[in-house]
Amino acid sequence: MNILVAMDSLKGSLSSTDANKAVAEGFFKANSSFKVQTVPIADGGEGTVEALVLATNGRFIETVVTGPLGQPVKAKYGILGDRTTAVIEIAEACGLPLVPEAKRNPLITTSFGVGEMIVEAVEKGCQNFIIGLGGSTTNDAGVGMLQALGYRFLNKEGFDIGYGGAELKNIAKIDSSSVPEKVRTARFRVACDVHNPLYGKNGAAYIFGPQKGATAEMINELDDGLRCFANVVLEQLGVDLQHISGAGAAGGLGAAFAGFLQVKLESGVGLILDITSLEKKLQGVDLVVTGEGKLDGQTSMGKAPAGIASMASKHGVPVIALAGDISDGDSSLHESGITAYFTIVSGPVELKVAMDPEVTRLNMKRTAEQIGRLLCLSTMHGDGSHASETSINEK
Repeated sequence: MNILVAMDSLKGSLSSTDANKAVAEGFFKANSSFKVQTVPIADGGEGTVEALVLATNGRFIETVVTGPLGQPVKAKYGILGDRTTAVIEIAEACGLPLVPEAKRNPLITTSFGVGEMIVEAVEKGCQNFIIGLGGSTTNDAGVGMLQALGYRFLNKEGFDIGYGGAELKNIAKIDSSSVPEKVRTARFRVACDVHNPLYGKNGAAYIFGPQKGATAEMINELDDGLRCFANVVLEQLGVDLQHISGAGAAGGLGAAFAGFLQVKLESGVGLILDITSLEKKLQGVDLVVTGEGKLDGQTSMGKAPAGIASMASKHGVPVIALAGDISDGDSSLHESGITAYFTIVSGPVELKVAMDPEVTRLNMKRTAEQIGRLLCLSTMHGDGSHASETSINEK
């Protein structure tokens, strides 16, 4: 039995790598002759850097950049095995957890640190970038990032504007003459799974502003700033940011990447599966095991397990999904290609206990073992023999 394990991370419990390892251990406990291959997986959000670095035998880079409140913060990004591709999660530089709840204010938070990470990676020889959007505490339309890359945004008096969403309304002119050539020629692939426009009732400020600390009054000001910024870009650069699907992602960072760096925003899971060459790894596989923390209707709408299941179904490979919570599971999961799904939780338990990493690991291992034992029943020959090859390959 040739099994491919591609678990997404279980947020707050296990990384993709740890979840994969637990599942593999469970299968081997059921039958040491199983062949198990594991592939780290993410959907463009948290865990993307780790998954891609491990999948390509790359390396992690730790650095210090400007945080969302203008103070230094530690950040980590990755350089893939080809040594020319950097992978960055924007949340490392401007993520919500970097700002205490009492200090959250998207009028002043900046994405400047994201640009600093890109510049550093360029200086290390990277010309290709994979960017994971999501989880930002900013609403500055990515202007902070662009400022770090060398773009200048000037007010009516000809002075550089400051940082944060409150400054967008002051932009009167855009100057790109100081952008380094290496930045201009860099190639970006951006994982983005939201389709919100830049401004308006479904835009960045109205939809995502409240979770970043914006009051109703702030939301109006932020939205006006995004609209002003889009008008200036349209007038001076001829780019209509408002009609770019996903421009409102990550406080408008989607607009900055698409409008200034000529990026086509991509499905997060599609991008990750492409980079990890998952489709090639499906050759000769009898079963795929995937999953995440919670399986529900959202899973079938672009999350990693559904993307994996869809790809596997094209090759006629059955898919089992594991999760901590399947209470909202529905038929859409089967329609996405998931053959069957199971919870790893053995009985009533407090959420805090269920999410404890060691508890999750043991539950994952136990569930995989039981599935493995069931597989033995269905594949056992008359003499009880099995294939003899055994391996765990973290690819």
